[in-house]
Amino acid sequence: MATTIETNKKVSLKTAILYGLPDLFGSGGFVILGVYFMFFLTTFAGIPAWQGGLIIAIARVVDAIACLFIGPFTDGFYRYKLGQKYGRRRFFLLFLAPFTLVYILLWVVGPGFWFYLVVYIAFEVIAALIMIPWETLPSEMTTDYVQRTKLSTARMTTSAAGAFLAVFIPGRIIQFFGEHNPNSYLINGIIWSIIFVIIWLLCWKATWERPITQEMLEEAKNRKGVNLKQLCKDYWSTLKVSGFRKHLAVYLLSFTGKDFHNAAFLYFIVYSFGLTSYVGSNLLAMSVIGIPACLLAGYLMVKWGPKWLLTYSYTLMLLMLGGYWWAYSIRPDNLVMYLYIFALIYQIGRATLEFTPWNVFPFIPDLDELLTKKRREGLFAGVMTFARKSTLAIAIMALGFILEEAGFVQGQAVQSDHVLHVIAQTLVFGTGFLIFLALLVGLTFKLNIKTHAIIIKEIDRLKNGGRKEDVDPEVKKVCEALVGGKYENMWK
Repeated sequence: MATTIETNKKVSLKTAILYGLPDLFGSGGFVILGVYFMFFLTTFAGIPAWQGGLIIAIARVVDAIACLFIGPFTDGFYRYKLGQKYGRRRFFLLFLAPFTLVYILLWVVGPGFWFYLVVYIAFEVIAALIMIPWETLPSEMTTDYVQRTKLSTARMTTSAAGAFLAVFIPGRIIQFFGEHNPNSYLINGIIWSIIFVIIWLLCWKATWERPITQEMLEEAKNRKGVNLKQLCKDYWSTLKVSGFRKHLAVYLLSFTGKDFHNAAFLYFIVYSFGLTSYVGSNLLAMSVIGIPACLLAGYLMVKWGPKWLLTYSYTLMLLMLGGYWWAYSIRPDNLVMYLYIFALIYQIGRATLEFTPWNVFPFIPDLDELLTKKRREGLFAGVMTFARKSTLAIAIMALGFILEEAGFVQGQAVQSDHVLHVIAQTLVFGTGFLIFLALLVGLTFKLNIKTHAIIIKEIDRLKNGGRKEDVDPEVKKVCEALVGGKYENMWK
């Protein structure tokens, strides 16, 4: 057995931090794209708004389809010698880290629609190939609720830091090189690309996986190839898990709402209020509050569970969206001060929104194991990534077409009053509707430290030869609530 694949052991603070670092890529890199890329295309690259939305949408759809194959491929990568030597998950962290440098090409001015489309597709697929296996590592490294929460807390704290740095650093670069200098965006891309390579290598060095068992190796010898029909059945089977269905709905609605806000925010600040993109970057930089917010959320995740966190985060965001609409409608004195207050409180909710689903995700494969007797972390990560990128593609494309239909003219400093009103409505009501739906689903969520412990204990009992007929009635009730369906149909 290769020394790079280690047995389950305790997660130290250092390990958790190094595991979490790559969310500077997942959060920082993609927040930059979400906030600045459409603006960059329409302002400097001469791309119409509808084409900019189309570039992002097509790339996300292609990437989403690729994700359907990446997840199960990493689940079974132990069948190959590279997977047995370097790990079925960690192999991708090590060998794909240098390819993240393609991010630089997204910020080159001039090549046109097809160049941006091809490069964006390449970056999205590379990101999926490296992030999907990384997202499974908490489930690989430990089964303990608190240990997994430590890993996820480190990740989401880094995510909050990344969300802050993703608008703070570009804001400083824009200020230094000038509001209308496209090289500001290219320099920012170079800096972040170098950071991406370093953090993926550090994460690879610090993490480990479940050991490859003899049964897995025997199965690898009998492998006959990919069965597309079976793969489709496997993906459909993930939706049989009740807890995952709710988790997926919460994740898609809230993250798509958050991304809709990010994509529309600079347009809202620059055009609807007549302020500068530098001010917009500073307002988004209020995401720095997400760092202590995530640390607090890690404690509350253990103490009160995800349901409370979801309710708290969505309520804050909805209230602050209402604040933005009030500021747009009233135009109060000290407008910028109010915008900073609304942005700060919104970012507390946003950080908790991002924290909660990815803290819940490592526990979903446990529910699936109780149902199927299999460990399919990659499959579930593939479903989540596919679904999210598909809905995000639709949201971003919709934003492009909304701007185009409203009469937005790329490169024009002053837009019509109708355009300004449409931008404000899109930011407030488009984001608010999705967040409100996520709140309704989140109120029904039942997974927490107590119920998860019951699930793990029941899996261990069944693994050790326990009979399903001997299940405790209360345990049976919890299993049916979280997994869905009748207990008698589980562990087959």
